[in-house]
Amino acid sequence: MAFFRRANAGNFGSQIDPKVEAIVKENTTFALDLYKALQEREENVFFSPYSISSALAMTYAGAKGETAQQMAQTLHFASEQLHADFCALATALKAAQQSAGISLKIANALYPQKNYPFLDAFLNLISQNYEAEVTALDYMQNPEAARNTINGQVAAQTEGKIQELIPAGELNDLTRLVLANAIYFKGDWAHPFDRAKTTTAPFWFSPERSCQVPMMRQTQTLAYANMEDLQALELPYAGEHLSMLILLPKQRDGLTALERNLTVENLDLWTKYLAPQEVQVSLPCFKIECCLKLHDILPGMGMSNAFDPAPDKANFSGMDGQENWLFISAIFHQAFVEVNEEGSEAAAATAVVMSLRGISLPEVFQADRPFIFLIRERRTGNVLFLGRFAQPEPASLQETKE
Repeated sequence: MAFFRRANAGNFGSQIDPKVEAIVKENTTFALDLYKALQEREENVFFSPYSISSALAMTYAGAKGETAQQMAQTLHFASEQLHADFCALATALKAAQQSAGISLKIANALYPQKNYPFLDAFLNLISQNYEAEVTALDYMQNPEAARNTINGQVAAQTEGKIQELIPAGELNDLTRLVLANAIYFKGDWAHPFDRAKTTTAPFWFSPERSCQVPMMRQTQTLAYANMEDLQALELPYAGEHLSMLILLPKQRDGLTALERNLTVENLDLWTKYLAPQEVQVSLPCFKIECCLKLHDILPGMGMSNAFDPAPDKANFSGMDGQENWLFISAIFHQAFVEVNEEGSEAAAATAVVMSLRGISLPEVFQADRPFIFLIRERRTGNVLFLGRFAQPEPASLQETKE
């Protein structure tokens, strides 16, 4: 992806595979579309674009006709070799997975109804390109046992951070397949914050109102950009394959304008100016947990047919050879992130349920107001997690006014 490659070209010697660059751009465009669909919520937002796109790419492998067209348009899937491109993208992450100080685990899985006649071509495509494990379950006889199996495996893959991905009662005797992706990340900062320097300070969640939060502090040479309306800061993790990119509006009430201008093109523009600079950083410790029911969101973004049980709507005949038998009955997504002096820990999971029918003073980067943050693989720009920190945890709310 052009904007990330220019910003970090000096860090990595190898050229980015054009297929990886293209799929990263497509996934990032969808990530920002989904963020805009969620931004009207007042609370913090956090999700894994990579997890959602991966789960839906596996689902797209079985879509046909207008259902496939709508999914491709909504998800920005343009490549004729989409599944091979996702495979290449996973391969590109392996260098980060091998870095000291980093734990990055990604798992895909299929949970088909036992003895349901899914096409071998579909199962083989998913297995080969997504390294998905296939576990047959019996939704018809015991859907709760099937749900517990899926949730248990997701919990294990996310180090216990995502415990109940699929809520009780959401699987039934009409469920025929669950497609799942789980991602877990834990990384130490390349430049850890000193806990002794963490102090209580105000965080302004509106121009006049603030609350006291633990604020980490350090002065360090980092990739930084100071623009007219915002500051951008990149905090690398150990090994420097992954980083957190923070977009901080200069005004306390500037988040709305920043969100309005959050596009792939503007990310290109903003990150192009990242350059080494001594920066005095203040960043709050924070934790976010977010649960999304994407079946309430994605139909409004353009892929309505996939969720429509009517006989002439959803077409996933690429899965079982039967037109209009299967449809997406639910998509659940959960994500977790915790940021502290040592580094960051993040996890997410997605389940798609298919059912029948110079010497100068350091720059100051004081994140004491709402901001947007992304955790990404630096060489390709692959966005693993995207979020907004706008409201501290209620326990820390000691409101002050100005």
